[in-house]
Amino acid sequence: MTTATIAPARAENARAEDARIGLAGTLRHIGALTRRNLMRIKADPESMFDAVLMPIVFTLLFVYVFGGAIAGGQDTYIQRLIPGLLGQTGMTLALAVGTGLNSDFQTGVMDRFRTLPIGRASVLLSKIVAESLRALLSSTILLAFAFILGFELKTGVLELLTAVGLSLVFGMSIVWISMLLGMSLRSAQAVQGVSMLVLMPMQFGSSIFAPTDTMPGWLQSFTKVNPLSALADASRGLLNGEGAVAHPVMIVLIWSVASTAIFAPLAVARFRKRT
Repeated sequence: MTTATIAPARAENARAEDARIGLAGTLRHIGALTRRNLMRIKADPESMFDAVLMPIVFTLLFVYVFGGAIAGGQDTYIQRLIPGLLGQTGMTLALAVGTGLNSDFQTGVMDRFRTLPIGRASVLLSKIVAESLRALLSSTILLAFAFILGFELKTGVLELLTAVGLSLVFGMSIVWISMLLGMSLRSAQAVQGVSMLVLMPMQFGSSIFAPTDTMPGWLQSFTKVNPLSALADASRGLLNGEGAVAHPVMIVLIWSVASTAIFAPLAVARFRKRT
């Protein structure tokens, strides 16, 4: 068999294996692999530093360094900042998934999975589940710390849960992009670098940290199509009760569905090709 035919043959074998395992088997495998991912976190608690400490560090830095300059006071700025940070939490953590996936390929973990009778898609889906739990923990820490600093929920618990859920939905759609990068680039350092090139413009070229009306016209045009701006605006409407909610929520959902529909099949196809 030539090299040109090996990859298609592997992909065909993977599809046949997934079909043979079935839905019930795939769900069992997702549960088992999710437990494995969580046990890895237990064995390496330092890997949770970004999820645990990042919300606290971001809140302290932006509220007390920029709050007075941007909003005239920390109490006013924290009401603007926290919904924006809640929106970006899922995306920030999601982009780190690709680095870990790349390392799994480099260290031979995926070679072991290749020898096991498991559904190939369950490996990726288990990472989605584990990352959702990490993002939920990070969001909880962010909100708890914000309430300690004086953030006021001006709506209700249902709106709060909706904002958290919207952030998770968007973040998990970004996980597919991150995993595709992790399987397409040669090193974990390259994945991390490209992820930062994506993350930084989207974070700061949005309405998360500052009003957009003082930005130059070309940057305002970018913020209007930036899904993080829509996510921040939706979260502010849900938590602060200000501004329209339906439109930004719809924009975020459209972005999330479109990202998943485009990048999930590409990521699964890339994974089958590599395994």
